[in-house]
Amino acid sequence: MKIVAVTACPTGIAHTYMAAEALEAAAEESGHSVTVETQGSAGSTPLTEAQLAEADAAIFAADVEVRDKDRFAHLPTISVGVKKAISGAPGLIAQAEEAAAAAPAREVAGATSAAPSGTPATPAGAKAPAGPGAASKVRAWLMTGVSFVIPFVAAGGLLIALGFALGGYQINLPEDAPLYETILSGGFDAGSLTAWGALAFGIGSAAFNFLVPVLSGYIAYAMADRPALVPGFVGGAIAMTTDAGFLGGLVSGFVAGGLVMWIKTWRVPRTLAGIMPVVVIPLLSSAVVGLLMYVVVGRPIAAATDALTSWLNGLSGTNAVLLGLLLGLMMCFDMGGPVNKAAYTFAVAGLTTPSATALTIMAAVMAAGMVPPLAMALATAVRRSLFSDVERANGRAAWLLGASFISEGAIPFAAADPFRVIPSVMVGGAVTGALSMTFGATLRAPHGGVFVVPLMGNPLGFLVAVVAGTVVAAALVLVLKSLGRRRPESPADAAPDAPVERAPASTPATPAGATA
Repeated sequence: MKIVAVTACPTGIAHTYMAAEALEAAAEESGHSVTVETQGSAGSTPLTEAQLAEADAAIFAADVEVRDKDRFAHLPTISVGVKKAISGAPGLIAQAEEAAAAAPAREVAGATSAAPSGTPATPAGAKAPAGPGAASKVRAWLMTGVSFVIPFVAAGGLLIALGFALGGYQINLPEDAPLYETILSGGFDAGSLTAWGALAFGIGSAAFNFLVPVLSGYIAYAMADRPALVPGFVGGAIAMTTDAGFLGGLVSGFVAGGLVMWIKTWRVPRTLAGIMPVVVIPLLSSAVVGLLMYVVVGRPIAAATDALTSWLNGLSGTNAVLLGLLLGLMMCFDMGGPVNKAAYTFAVAGLTTPSATALTIMAAVMAAGMVPPLAMALATAVRRSLFSDVERANGRAAWLLGASFISEGAIPFAAADPFRVIPSVMVGGAVTGALSMTFGATLRAPHGGVFVVPLMGNPLGFLVAVVAGTVVAAALVLVLKSLGRRRPESPADAAPDAPVERAPASTPATPAGATA
């Protein structure tokens, strides 16, 4: 069999390529071939027409909308989240095999009408995918918007942090005008550190101004393609104007996407069809979305955002510690998934209107997000015998990933042993989040890990919180894995594992006796 696949995750960094490697390894073990298009942050090399024409089935392992999905309209398709490919690639290959076998016989020339866009009505083996579900679609649309926002957050946030480091935390606080505006309007002095700090802060602020429009625009884009970009961006810009913030951007993105999806179902005269996507749809949808955001949606969301901000600013003592504990649990639950992203987005939103509480929240979120990979790195170093060679190699890489605040470094461990790893790192993350809030560590940079420690308030407290959570999580993982290993492995236990994977084509005599 020849299989084509697309892998994509919100950040386009870790999950995307790990899923591709897992699918390639599983296909090789099964005697098939798979060609994977990784739609990651570094761009992608699209599958060729020949590869698509020769394929028997397609696998979408993506937490965002797959780009140009129409290319796969003639193929039976398996649609799952990206983590499913990392932890269960052999099962996906088996599903693709069943779907291809159940699909009606086809010739390439006339295949496009047989199975539209991966709708798994025909292939019997494809009934399990979660992709067609409404919840999965909403999640994919949301994660698409988040994936486009992340580079703006990283670049803008680090530039703002650099501006504070060079020019001081008062750089945006004067009553008449922020210091960076005053300096830049009066001429740039290359010999002044404060001027360089003002420049970095000004550029970072400009990048941050795109966060909500980009989030809104690409949620709409994921839902209804290019015609939805304009109303999505317009709605996001209005959300900023009305102080509705990230919540307003989420609402405007879904409203714009849904509206354009509805407009695209209209039957229009042929003379209008050509101008619908470039004139009519952007015009009508932008007008409606703008009206809703200004008149109906924007102000109530702005009021809710103000109330939430006031509540956060009023948190202190026990309440703040409990908030840090909750955020720590969320950051370590799915390590780059939607729960993690919800906590992270909540923290980053506070940086747009920084307050003392918002800065402590950002520090707690980053500290907790560093715990999973660091804990697994520590665990593999302390008890090597409990981990495979591959896991020990991943553990060595996890030191740097954890130090850089890349939570995805723990995913290979969580995928292989979720019931021991995930609860352990969640406890460690909760400890770290609570301690960070207790110590009052603050942070203005949304990313960077240990590399932005010089920019923190109370960096020692931050590091103590990270170390404490890492030690707790690693200890729990080792205890749980040790308990699990008390039952000795016998040859009988290992026997079922050997023939589970279908034998490669090079040993044709064996499968004949293994068909049962």
